[in-house]
Amino acid sequence: MGRWEPNARERLAEAALQLYAEQGYERTTVAQIARQAGLTERTFFRHYADKREVLFAGSPLQDLFVTAVAEAPAAAPLPDVLGAGLDAAAAMFAGRHAYALRRQAVVAAHAELRERELIKLAALAAALAGALRGRGEPEPTATLAAEAAVAVFKVGFERWITAADETDMVPLLRELLDELGRITART
Repeated sequence: MGRWEPNARERLAEAALQLYAEQGYERTTVAQIARQAGLTERTFFRHYADKREVLFAGSPLQDLFVTAVAEAPAAAPLPDVLGAGLDAAAAMFAGRHAYALRRQAVVAAHAELRERELIKLAALAAALAGALRGRGEPEPTATLAAEAAVAVFKVGFERWITAADETDMVPLLRELLDELGRITART
């Protein structure tokens, strides 16, 4: 193997996902992942802390979502701000339905990975709440809105991932955000 291998991170992630799907998360070792990717264990650990993180590290979801919320027009109403964040989050999944479906099947099959996914979603909600506070939203509005946006994303992702074929996630998330508005509307 050469000293520098192009796309090592992506190759390791793909190899891990393939092995997790074939033989299970618990039975897959870092050595097997590295070998499948044509790399060394040392290279694996330069990119990932452990075999769990290969499925969670490096996702731009939080950065995209939070940045879109923080950069939404100052005068935009809160639902529009959340919608901008949801649109940005959905964009990262365009053309990735098959990969997301495979990854979700692996995560769903293992309690340790489901727990890690929930931790990532909690971190996303906390970061969103911080961005909303930075926009001047008071508490508890910032935290409630952030948690609601993550719930919309989570439900939308689950609906998108179980669709028979790849559809655009943006309209789906916007529909769910509208539904949340109807649920919470005071009449």
